[in-house]
Amino acid sequence: MEEQHKDRIILHCDCNSFFASVETVLNPAYAGVPMAVCGSQEERHGIVLAKNELAKKYGIETAETVWSAKQKCPGLVIAPPHHDAYVEFSHRINKIYDRYTDLVEPFSIDESWLDVTGSQKLFGDGMAIAESIRQAVKSEIGVTISIGVSFNKMFAKMGSDYKKPDAITLISRDNFKQIVYPLPVRAMMYIGPRTAAALEGCNIRTIGALATASPTFLAGRFGKMGEQIHAYACGIDDSPVLSRAERAAPKSVGNGMTFRHDIVSAEEIRAGLGFLSEEVAARLRAVGRRATTVSVAIKDTMLQTISRQMALDTPTNLGRELADAAMRLTRRAWNIGRPIRALTVTAMNLIALDEGGEQIGFFDAEKDRRREKTTRIEDTMDKIRARYGRSSIDSGATISSDFGIAPHAGSGHSDKREKNE
Repeated sequence: MEEQHKDRIILHCDCNSFFASVETVLNPAYAGVPMAVCGSQEERHGIVLAKNELAKKYGIETAETVWSAKQKCPGLVIAPPHHDAYVEFSHRINKIYDRYTDLVEPFSIDESWLDVTGSQKLFGDGMAIAESIRQAVKSEIGVTISIGVSFNKMFAKMGSDYKKPDAITLISRDNFKQIVYPLPVRAMMYIGPRTAAALEGCNIRTIGALATASPTFLAGRFGKMGEQIHAYACGIDDSPVLSRAERAAPKSVGNGMTFRHDIVSAEEIRAGLGFLSEEVAARLRAVGRRATTVSVAIKDTMLQTISRQMALDTPTNLGRELADAAMRLTRRAWNIGRPIRALTVTAMNLIALDEGGEQIGFFDAEKDRRREKTTRIEDTMDKIRARYGRSSIDSGATISSDFGIAPHAGSGHSDKREKNE
């Protein structure tokens, strides 16, 4: 049997009410009132994205409508979201984590796992490291975090959920049955509402019941997932905390938005696709990838969605080329003049920068010059936005539009909205 001192020390750091906390740092007046960060009702995103502790006392929940939230708390203060700020704060917080270990694996914009096993000689045991991180984030960033300390990723995650806000919970081999086993199965990551309901239908309502259930029965009822969740409940989770170099490159990068009013004209469609493609291309360049396929999803006023994709002649991470391809796809798939409620552009089948060489033709010199010029322009835009924020520079079509493209709108649907804490 493996000795306890050989266990890994894994932390899961979870920022408390992250969006609301960032807004309060930016505007301290929010600290004394019930406040919720909400999508714009004008842009048809009138739901609660996050709320502070005072708002939580009124029973306000993430993803409920602004109207419903105000019924519960008539004095609720509404704050518009500032996605660029959330990304910046997340980056700064993860920089603090980097001081303690190079094994930092972000799980979302406000959560990260840290493997600090090899950091104990410098910073103390897991609890000491967690306390040092908690204080550093609070004093330097102004945001509180909850931290789970355990011997695997699953229990560390459950530890950060166990007590909030601004708390540290140790889940060890000695106490995990006392802490984890009484919790409902829904408290375990990867067990969604349907799986939880199915487990409860089998009289498995707690994680302890899941741990003591027959693995053969679970495998027969739930397949491979049944075996996996049984292992997690028993504390068996060897999944590593991946460094930046080890994390798998994304398989696709997408960005979408719902417009303030339905768009109709080719000019509006082109502006929308251009804005989304710029965001996708910037993220491709950030991860050192190029797309070989582009996809466009179009949602109509009846909320019906069609999706089309096409292979690109040349792999690219340039916004202009993605937008051109997306517009060609849209013209093929859609009657220009028919209203569009939402668009999504996705770069797919990604390859590394040094993959996918293209054949050079005799008449391609002019095309190459245009690509080089576009590359220089978009690289310059990346540098400006990295220094001054996403809203510091936009295309003329974006600036002149009146249908919902605004500097804050480009966060993309791939970003996780804050959890219902």
